[in-house]
Amino acid sequence: MAFNSFPAKGGIPSGNTAARPANPVIGDTYYDGSLGFLFIFDGTNFIPCSAPASQPTIVVTDVGTGVAYGTVQGSVAFTEGASGGKAAGFTASQGSTTSTSTSSPIVLTITGNPGSYSFSGTAYNAFGTSPSSLSVSQTLTSVPQAPTIGTATGLDASISLTFTAGATGGKSISNYKYSLDGTTYTALSPANTTSPVTIPGLTNGTSYTVRLKAVNANGDSAASSASNSATPEAPVVVDYLVVAGGGSGGNAKNNNTGTAGGGGAGGLRSTVTATGRGGTLETALNITKGVNYTVTVGAGGATAGTGQSSNSGSNSVFSTITSTGGGGGSGGASGGNALNGGCGGGAGDTDNTGASGTTGQGYDGGDATATSNSGSGGGGGAGANGASRSATGPSENGVSGAGGAGVAVSITGSSVTYAGGGGGGGANQASGQYGASAGAGGSGGGGAGGVFNGNGTNGTANLGGGGGGGGAGGDNSGAGGSGVVILRHLTSAGTITIGAGLTGSTATSGSYKVTTLTAGTGNVSWA
Repeated sequence: MAFNSFPAKGGIPSGNTAARPANPVIGDTYYDGSLGFLFIFDGTNFIPCSAPASQPTIVVTDVGTGVAYGTVQGSVAFTEGASGGKAAGFTASQGSTTSTSTSSPIVLTITGNPGSYSFSGTAYNAFGTSPSSLSVSQTLTSVPQAPTIGTATGLDASISLTFTAGATGGKSISNYKYSLDGTTYTALSPANTTSPVTIPGLTNGTSYTVRLKAVNANGDSAASSASNSATPEAPVVVDYLVVAGGGSGGNAKNNNTGTAGGGGAGGLRSTVTATGRGGTLETALNITKGVNYTVTVGAGGATAGTGQSSNSGSNSVFSTITSTGGGGGSGGASGGNALNGGCGGGAGDTDNTGASGTTGQGYDGGDATATSNSGSGGGGGAGANGASRSATGPSENGVSGAGGAGVAVSITGSSVTYAGGGGGGGANQASGQYGASAGAGGSGGGGAGGVFNGNGTNGTANLGGGGGGGGAGGDNSGAGGSGVVILRHLTSAGTITIGAGLTGSTATSGSYKVTTLTAGTGNVSWA
């Protein structure tokens, strides 16, 4: 049947629901007598135009981008129900927050922090308001909360800035931006999300204040408050002498024949004279003002009793510079072998080869004789190998080796010799066999070896000398001397602070300030 042949009421086609036109166009009307409604075709469906809108469905999405922290936004999109009248508009609700519009979607702005929120909505027309939609929950986010500024500290051509991060806004913080003028913000490159951050490319001697913004996928936070004023400064150039603790001498078995090697000196590293074992001058360190640097002054190796193994000295450290503790001397058959170290320990009567020193820090210990019980080697020094046992008559007789020489260093303004090796211990000379007199301690704090039935001499404290080897039948070897750390910088480059845990003092020598640290572990800094 042609469209115009349908029964009409007042010019409007009419009939039951099944008789609706099969191919209507937008705007066609039809009176459905079965339902008692006048319908209009909206391009998709026949919509009652004389009934309230029916219950809509809603979809909520997070807006997030550019939303200031402390507020969130949800976008509520509506789909009209098919059984009611054509909607003239919609109302979106979240708690007490509502918004009405003639179009969809509706963006609701809610005061609150990021989290999950529940939404609903209604549709309305001239005949009334629909029932509320089913409730829909959605997680809403924002830009981050502004960070809390901490302390700005001037470094070399840069500033280190501490801060406390604020809330993330519901999305991970990916970076921070900084501003030196409160207007222009620059992203950190590479990105950094942990405190402290470094502000690069600044001019030494110029004062700056810094502000930060946090960044997440939604955008930038509000700006932090301004930091304290900080001034980048050129680094302090620091010369150093770092000497480790010397090793103790060995101690022989408790009889009249055995001999024990001398202890090796602590390793020596310096920027003002060549270091041990073929080393060249070390490179001075560039130190940043206001930053703490670790210092450890190495202790000497503890003395060894009769028949006990010797002990190596402890390392000394300044920042990235480490000098290795001296190796302990051999105790012969029952007192253990010579030990490697900054400078090597000397060999005992049945340990024929001295231990090794460390390249660039010190030399090897001296060797013992191949003839049993007839002499020992001296400990290595920073400037020379420990001497080997020397025969002066029958093969069983001779002189135990002297400790290796130390190195003269003038970092304090006057020359001082450091890190001499300990001398080898003597054996029985009274019986006329297996005789070996004690070796001398090396220049630079090395202890002399003990004579028959005598103890070795201690290495000198704060020179890093090796302890002398114990004499055959003696009670103890010599302990190693403690090390030292000496720092020097121009007087114009600021003042050094010695932190807790360190023993030391600072004096002026010409155009330099010289700080001598003699014990402990702690931090030093410059201001």
